[in-house]
Amino acid sequence: MTRLLALLRVKLCARWQQTFRWKVAIPNSKHEFRISKKIQIFQIQKSFPCLGFLNFWVSNLFRISIFGFRIFQLPMPLFFRLGQVRYSAVFVFLLLILASMEGTLLAMPPVQRMTLSNQMVLLTSEEHSLPFVTLQLLIDAGSRRDATGEEGTAKLTAQGLLLGTAKHGEKAINEELDFMGASLNSSSGRDYATLTLRVLKKDLDKGFDLFLEVLTQPTFPQEEVKREIQKTLAAIQAAEDQPDVVAEKAFQENLFLSGPYRHPVEGTKKSLPSMTRDTLERFYKKYYHPNHSILGAGGDITPEEVRTRLVPRLEKWRKGKISATPAPVRNVFAKGPKTVKIDRMLAQASIILGHAGVSRDNPDYYALTVMNYILGGGGFSSRLMEEVRNKRGLAYSVYSFFDPGKLPGSFQVGLQTKNVSAGEAISIVREEMKRIQKEPVSKKEIEGARKYLIGSFPMRMDTQGKLVNFLLQVEYYGLGLDYPEKYSRLIQSVSREDVLRVARKYLQPENCILIVVANQKMADIE
Repeated sequence: MTRLLALLRVKLCARWQQTFRWKVAIPNSKHEFRISKKIQIFQIQKSFPCLGFLNFWVSNLFRISIFGFRIFQLPMPLFFRLGQVRYSAVFVFLLLILASMEGTLLAMPPVQRMTLSNQMVLLTSEEHSLPFVTLQLLIDAGSRRDATGEEGTAKLTAQGLLLGTAKHGEKAINEELDFMGASLNSSSGRDYATLTLRVLKKDLDKGFDLFLEVLTQPTFPQEEVKREIQKTLAAIQAAEDQPDVVAEKAFQENLFLSGPYRHPVEGTKKSLPSMTRDTLERFYKKYYHPNHSILGAGGDITPEEVRTRLVPRLEKWRKGKISATPAPVRNVFAKGPKTVKIDRMLAQASIILGHAGVSRDNPDYYALTVMNYILGGGGFSSRLMEEVRNKRGLAYSVYSFFDPGKLPGSFQVGLQTKNVSAGEAISIVREEMKRIQKEPVSKKEIEGARKYLIGSFPMRMDTQGKLVNFLLQVEYYGLGLDYPEKYSRLIQSVSREDVLRVARKYLQPENCILIVVANQKMADIE
């Protein structure tokens, strides 16, 4: 009965999708919340970032919940009567209660960790509000494992898992998924690849069989592999007409002199044409092993069900021998200053400037997170946005970020502006990087950064899929399963002195790699 009601709720929500949309404002306040049935959450337009994890359901019941735990529910007819009379009072009461939690984090659903006999790490988090199960496997087989001259192999191998197995072709796999109403996707990034299944609880056994089949019995059929290579080459060619992509690619090529992060994840026009199914099969046999993997299971499944229904089948996947030859262990960065001009007949310039960054395990990661939020990562509350957009109107958007991985990545500032104002915008960015190195940030700035970073943290786990992916990253980067509890302390402990220290240590305003894709005659960059 519970499952039937849950399915009914999903269908009713879909039926109301295009018609139900409200806006709720707190009287005598500038804080406004838009309730959209289409996405089923509060979209917070102004403040209270801590409310981002608040789920809103409309179907046969009106319900507000946090992480799936119900805090308020009324039958729909009664809710509408309340809405006609005093819905504002009800909402204000609830919102004020939740706002008082700002700066704190609610506990994540319990997680159980086990290591299987084949050395696979298995993480389980149960949450039974919907009759779905999400399984995601993380394999330590990202593009940093690509061999020289075979750039793009990791991504093609991940895609190739779904192109056919010893039992099913690509078409048959898709038909099975459609029949179950399930999804099965693969992807690859710099550090790792993933395989993700989302399936109804009633179809878990059948879906999991297909998941294991594509994982352990891929055939990488040559014709399908050729087709994927051609699609990738076409996408690379099309991206050359996108100034922001051109700038990003040029930045990576000029920043990384050598190392596993230098080449694009998708490969290059030079490396892809020579690839065959044998290239993919070789990479698969080298890296796709249970002792190279972490599996996350979340949703409508208990740890006991995982042990009885999934573990026996997972342990049939035999442990492999990890190659003794490691991938390149470090990136070699170029030292600026260096300016690269790419001439295109464009109305506005696409600009990236930056330098070497940090790895995810850097002890200053949290101080850098706060510092970057104040500099350019905080949207409209950042210094770069205030100076470049709000005061001078030079760009619609300007941002900065660190891009850490298993290995040190980059630090970047990006913006688009009119060709004639490119030089002025670049100068302002450099000046703001220098300013945050010269004097401590204000108390208001650091308090705002802490409040946002802590308050928005639960949004990383506000859906079943995001929660499972979050758990995998916590395990992969060795953050510890108590990470959600200690995150707020780590951010709260960052002081103004810490921000000043890391700005001086890691920012290099005078030694940036600068990429300008623009009409160079009009931009006139020195």
